[in-house]
Amino acid sequence: MAKVRIKQVRSKINRPESQKRTLQALGLRKMNQVVEVEGTDQIMGMVKKVSHLVEVENI
Repeated sequence: MAKVRIKQVRSKINRPESQKRTLQALGLRKMNQVVEVEGTDQIMGMVKKVSHLVEVENI
């Protein structure tokens, strides 16, 4: 699997609880935080759910 770099670019304030939990599950806690994870189907599904809050880059 390829790795992806995910960066949180928008705040989770005033977002539904499910989106907050999705960001937490991806390992994102603060604005501008970057995590590198494997690009599995489960991860890409979570990224799609919060795509308006994050930027994704293939490594």
